Amino acid sequence: MDTNSSRDGTSVGRRGVEAAELSNAMVRIYKELFGRGPTKAYSAYATPDLVVCTLEDSLTAAERKLVSMGEDKALRDTRMLFQHASDDEFVQAVEAITGRVVRAFVSGIDTQRDVSSEVFYLEPLASGDGDGHVTSTQSPL
Repeated sequence: MDTNSSRDGTSVGRRGVEAAELSNAMVRIYKELFGRGPTKAYSAYATPDLVVCTLEDSLTAAERKLVSMGEDKALRDTRMLFQHASDDEFVQAVEAITGRVVRAFVSGIDTQRDVSSEVFYLEPLASGDGDGHVTSTQSPL
């Protein structure tokens, strides 16, 4: 079964459904992990093998106080530590929703603007998958 086809048979439709499911999963994980979920979440495929989830307004009252005190670095370090401790939850959610293997996961936060990003690099689809995706080869530096 083509995991990139929607109920209407289009890969675009399926990707839209997956994006909504990914956003909901990220909000749930944030709420469980940080005690407060973001009020805005948006997920999209940047390329066939790259998913970007953007989350806004997720800082707790205590975290906002740290920002007002100029403790952005401490907040980023703490958030990244909690997030890293839960990498498996993020990856498992993305793999379950997309049906793809996550080969890399990168997370970041802009504490001044209360915007976070969760970026997932997926293993390329097998050739002949029908989506027109061409995998390029990397040349040595």
